[in-house]
Amino acid sequence: MASCSAEAQLLGQPTPQRPLPEGIELVFNHNETSRYRSPISGQWRQGDDLEAFVLASIRGAKREILVAVQELSLPKVAEALAARHRDGLTVKVVLENTYSTPWSQQHPADLTPHQRSRHEQLKALGWGDAVAILQRAGVPLIDDTADGSAGSGLMHHKFMVVDRAVVVTGSANFTPSCIHGDPGADRTRGNVNHLMRLHSRELAHTFVSEFERMWGDGPGGLPNSRFGLGKGGGAAQQVHVGQTPVTVLFAPHRRRDPHQGLLLLEELLAGTHKQLDMALFVFSEQSLANAMAKLQERGVTIRLLADPGFANRSFSEVLDLLGTQLPDHRCGLEAANRPWQRPLETVGTPRLASGDKLHHKLAVIDNRTVITGSFNWSPSAAHRNDETLLVFDSPLLAAHFSAEINRLWKGAELGITERLARKQERQRNRCGSGVQRT
Repeated sequence: MASCSAEAQLLGQPTPQRPLPEGIELVFNHNETSRYRSPISGQWRQGDDLEAFVLASIRGAKREILVAVQELSLPKVAEALAARHRDGLTVKVVLENTYSTPWSQQHPADLTPHQRSRHEQLKALGWGDAVAILQRAGVPLIDDTADGSAGSGLMHHKFMVVDRAVVVTGSANFTPSCIHGDPGADRTRGNVNHLMRLHSRELAHTFVSEFERMWGDGPGGLPNSRFGLGKGGGAAQQVHVGQTPVTVLFAPHRRRDPHQGLLLLEELLAGTHKQLDMALFVFSEQSLANAMAKLQERGVTIRLLADPGFANRSFSEVLDLLGTQLPDHRCGLEAANRPWQRPLETVGTPRLASGDKLHHKLAVIDNRTVITGSFNWSPSAAHRNDETLLVFDSPLLAAHFSAEINRLWKGAELGITERLARKQERQRNRCGSGVQRT
């Protein structure tokens, strides 16, 4: 969001806000120009309260609330949905199967290390069990095994449709760690995320159709839910939010499908004229790195910030942009790797509190085109997961996301960081130069 002007700081006046396009509301949980009291630590912190943003949408509903989100572990959100269900509204929830069992009914010994850590954190909070709250209230709920499979790659959507007129979506799951921060770690402020509230019946119709493909007859009905590739792909749709053109694509698609999301991203990158800014959680698709290399040859200004936890993995395309590579745990080098001959100096990782992640899936092209959604820049997002990919054509909206990227650039570590250099040294000692995979 807009940064404070020197004049506003001196006069103590409210910070001027950039205008947003008609029908679009936008919040960032690390926003420097607002603050709220964290429900985890009880302390005032900078940022917009994404949970309050979601709750306002639920409480404003008149007839129907459809939720498709990878994880929902905020009890207040569950209680609000349960209350609307008791009020007689239609409320339906779709979750990823990993997170559809109440955590209070799980035994830590049966969980993976990641799941066990999540279980311990939620238990330590002392909050209620969100999924159990929904179940006790009788809110209809399914996960991505409802089609009779073991689940899609991930049911990775993060959206809610209210009264078939409003869509709430973005990069955030409805969890403490994604919004507020980790319990027991007061320095954390949550994974870096955003949410939008989009007022458009035309847009809402596309999300309702995606929800209904997954929902089928719902719990206990015919086995006609469709997840993953079973949904049959589909082309991108062109709609409007107010006067803003929006492209909507729901993944996944088969690799040879001409409508698949990576091809859409490649096409958008190829159309860049002057500047490409990115803030990405995962960047592991070689074709997109190759497309950026062509932009570099054309003199396009490229800035990339990636999540510190993913940037230095052997499959990360951040390494290509840095002109380097890293053997994996089996000493193999990723097939088709193309480290840049002219390493990009404007690529790096933001400085975040330990435990926080850069969770945006965000790009701004030529200060007018915004790419966002749940869609990470990876083969899994395109070909396995249930995902949302959104493209907005709006300089007004782009200005807000550019300001967020600029905020993340403050103090960012650029180039080959000490962390990456240490990892490379360890792998060289263990693997030598590594073995090129075919």
